[in-house]
Amino acid sequence: MQRNFPREEKQVEEIPEVVSLILGGDVMLGRNVRERALLLKDYAYTTEKIKEFTKTSDIFFVNLENPVIKNCPNHNSGFKFCSPSEMLLGLNEAGVNVVSLANNHSMNYGSDGVGETKKFLESSAISAVGLDNLAVKEISGIKFGFLGFDFTVKSPTKEDYQLVSGSDKKVDFLLVGIHWGDEYKDKANSNQRKWARSMVLNGADIIAGHHPHWVEDFECLGGDGEAVNLKLCDGVVGKPVYYSLGNLIFDQMWSEETKKGLLVKLEINKNGISKEERINTYIEKSGQPEVVDNLN
Repeated sequence: MQRNFPREEKQVEEIPEVVSLILGGDVMLGRNVRERALLLKDYAYTTEKIKEFTKTSDIFFVNLENPVIKNCPNHNSGFKFCSPSEMLLGLNEAGVNVVSLANNHSMNYGSDGVGETKKFLESSAISAVGLDNLAVKEISGIKFGFLGFDFTVKSPTKEDYQLVSGSDKKVDFLLVGIHWGDEYKDKANSNQRKWARSMVLNGADIIAGHHPHWVEDFECLGGDGEAVNLKLCDGVVGKPVYYSLGNLIFDQMWSEETKKGLLVKLEINKNGISKEERINTYIEKSGQPEVVDNLN
């Protein structure tokens, strides 16, 4: 007599979907960068040598260091930056879709300049943060939130930390871009480290730093704000802090360190960060970074 035993069903392990996120440094599309674009008759030359790598990412976040305005005067010196909207073409081709405007140059053309910048970014499908606002991008069922702060001339306020904690409740992963620190230093200062811990305690999952124009050190903080020693800062027991990602697109060709930048590619699923890759960049020609093996 043949017996029919119930078939044992195999348990199929669900593989969580992965979202890729790239963090980049300071981007300035004016001054000599804009002049070179006019000389080459190519507004997208800035990202020509990195776009094949960056455009495959779901999210690409940078600090935009200049207003984008209609009547931007052409000049190659000084510290009042701007660029015409055509210069955004390079960012589009590289896949940049979130920028922080929280920096010491966003107001170079006043509040009208900020308003123009927002409109041009929106028309280029680029979200802007750093204006006391949260930007949210939902990909594969994961909600990513973005904030931006400028702490170059002020310290974080109670309201800043409230914005972080309130935003954390609305998303799965909260990335905070911060303009801070001392220019032309390779190590974060005590304020950066203190403020990073407070940001993490209030809900920041990832911190991307800008402003020093040099690549600075990295730290992995636990949810309690204390440093943890991990090979992978996996977003569950550790929150990565990149104190400065250096220059991505800039015309500071007068020193080796200001030509260097760091791209950080993170693969994230619903459980946390599953992979981290750090990619060195170098500006061989003004305003045009390229991927390099090392920066020694």
